[in-house]
Amino acid sequence: MSVSRTINGALRKVPPWAVYIVAVLWVGRLFYFGLTGGLGVEPINTLERAYGELGLKLLVLGLLVTPLRKWTGVNLLKFRRAIGVTAFFVIVAHFVVWAVLDVQTLDRVWQDILKRPYVTVGMTAFLMMVPLAATSNNLSVRKLGPLRWRKLHMLTYPAAILGAVHYLWLVKGFQISPIVYLFVILGLIAMRYVTRNCHRQPA
Repeated sequence: MSVSRTINGALRKVPPWAVYIVAVLWVGRLFYFGLTGGLGVEPINTLERAYGELGLKLLVLGLLVTPLRKWTGVNLLKFRRAIGVTAFFVIVAHFVVWAVLDVQTLDRVWQDILKRPYVTVGMTAFLMMVPLAATSNNLSVRKLGPLRWRKLHMLTYPAAILGAVHYLWLVKGFQISPIVYLFVILGLIAMRYVTRNCHRQPA
């Protein structure tokens, strides 16, 4: 039996809602550590960055679902919607920590959005994810129709790119991690478009 069959057999036993449970427990556990001094001398910054990085990782994982099935045979398709919604949930947590615990006032939040490019880009990515999360259900697919629904959910691509740019501009000094995220996201999106165009060309 191949490794991919073994993995897929194990994954079939895991319900998609398990992704939400794990995410809620992880977010809550990290928040508890922040309250009890377990995140060091700057718990708000550590919490904010941890939530943001996890959100970006989940966006990358969502983009990896199709290539992973094609390259390795590992099928995460049934988890893709849960991964996307969880990414939005974690990014909401990232935003709330920034807006409520870090910046603290609505006026300063608005000023940062207008004056700081990395905040502007991050907020744009966040707003792009709102309609994606709101329509990640079967009712929306039926109402919009599969074609319109798929076109709407192509917002995932610019949202992921802007999220990576936000991270790149946010960090201080040269750090390899945000560069890797950006190149991986650009590579996955470019690969998808190349593959799609190849399939459209006549034989």
